[in-house]
Amino acid sequence: MFGWKSNRPSRYWALSAVSLLCTLSGCKKPAEAQPAAPILRVSQRNEPATLDPQLATLPDEFFIIRALGEGLLTPSPANGAPQPAVATHWSISPDGRIYTFTLNPEARWSNGTPVVAADFVASLERGLTPATAAPKAALFFPLKNAEAFYAGREKDFKAVGVRALPDGQLELTLTEPQADFLSLVASGPWIPLHRSQLAPASSHEKSPAAGASPKNYIGNGPFMLSAWRPHQAIIVTRNPTYRAASSIKLTAIHFIAFDNGDSEERAFRAGQLDVTMSVPFHKLPAYRLSQPPVLRSVPQQETRYLAINTTRPPLTDPRVRQALALALNRRTLTEKVLQGGQVPAYTFIPPGLAHYESGLGLQEDLTAARRLLAAAGFPQGRGFPHLELTTWYPASVLEVIQQVWRRELGIEITLAQREARTHLVALAAGDYDLALVTAIPDYPSAANLFTQLTSGHPANYPHWHNAEFDRLVRAGNQQSSQALRHRAYSAAEKILLEDMPLIPLYFNMQNFLIRPAVKNWQTDGLWTRFFAGLTLD
Repeated sequence: MFGWKSNRPSRYWALSAVSLLCTLSGCKKPAEAQPAAPILRVSQRNEPATLDPQLATLPDEFFIIRALGEGLLTPSPANGAPQPAVATHWSISPDGRIYTFTLNPEARWSNGTPVVAADFVASLERGLTPATAAPKAALFFPLKNAEAFYAGREKDFKAVGVRALPDGQLELTLTEPQADFLSLVASGPWIPLHRSQLAPASSHEKSPAAGASPKNYIGNGPFMLSAWRPHQAIIVTRNPTYRAASSIKLTAIHFIAFDNGDSEERAFRAGQLDVTMSVPFHKLPAYRLSQPPVLRSVPQQETRYLAINTTRPPLTDPRVRQALALALNRRTLTEKVLQGGQVPAYTFIPPGLAHYESGLGLQEDLTAARRLLAAAGFPQGRGFPHLELTTWYPASVLEVIQQVWRRELGIEITLAQREARTHLVALAAGDYDLALVTAIPDYPSAANLFTQLTSGHPANYPHWHNAEFDRLVRAGNQQSSQALRHRAYSAAEKILLEDMPLIPLYFNMQNFLIRPAVKNWQTDGLWTRFFAGLTLD
């Protein structure tokens, strides 16, 4: 059973909140000068490549981005309807195509200037400009002519359904009604940037937010960027100009970098960390018994799956892909290896995501798997090439997959671990055979996950193309009727499970450690963190 200690020095992690800040800023205050104000210390596992909402891709980046900025709306901590943020209220036209948002006159940038509708217009134009290469630009495509502008077919941004109105209002016009548009607007890439930071970012030119420093980052969120020392710590401090500054009780948050779960767990036990990112899976049983209780578990609407590079033989053959999917024992992986409450995944879409249930699912079947592999020309695995399974996660977790394919199908794979950012670049480039992938919706909707697998989408990591799947997903996205939408998605999921460009493994559970002194910590099933009311005794 593990315990934890408060404010005890450790050779593993040397800095208290004040001494860390002094190290970053070059001051010489003695380490024993402890601050009276509440400063939260949170683990940061992956170094952000950017703090630009339109260029970010990792949850780790959006943890900090949401501290520094906010959009028209914000997700609900209770997984409910989106909540007001910069917009105080909104109206929807009878045909469901025009949304008019009224902005809060108290909303301010961290430099004191008002947040106005023109800021959102400028951010959306920049996000849809092809030179920006925004990885999540598809989140803006429901806007009228947005996709055409992004593709270069429409040259004039004034044709896109975005317009600043008098009296602090923003009008958004959609091509077709979209039932979950408000949830989409609450997603991270809709957070605006200050207009001084909106130069298109290409491989040769990055916006100030991409290489942010305290001197040039202007946000409109509850905190301001105070220090960023790569691979060590990012420090944000309370923003006095924030529209709801009274709801922010913390003086600062220190996002402290850790390479792995073991090092952050040691820092937590030594009292040098208030909240971890995760818990080493082999330590979960002991932490379940810890007193006072410090382990917290939050079910995630997140699918972890194996992407299959459908452009590389023999993975071009659906029978091979099906054989690999049917031969696994997901329950062994979740219950014997991960041990963290993860749920075996026999479908791609997490159950209950925005009330979507397909009723479909894989049926694990070793006999069928062997038969399919033989029909593809590899009886008992003979002649099957060696493949590589890459992951950013500890490779040892995937050894059970390696073993079952060797034992049951007679095929060999090697395991390779990559840094998270390198892993994502390889996925996008198709530089892999098989790869562990995390599918986290940008907003709570099955539409988002299905759209990511359509032809040409940046997150279509299997590099898979199926015209009928694309058609069904587009049809579902355009339906205002939930029943008709789900009917189209169910037909699309049937194609997905038959063609098998990916192998669902499990629906994730976030297990992390949190000190009892941290009060009102809130996180949802999409890894969103909420800062209002958060305190530290």
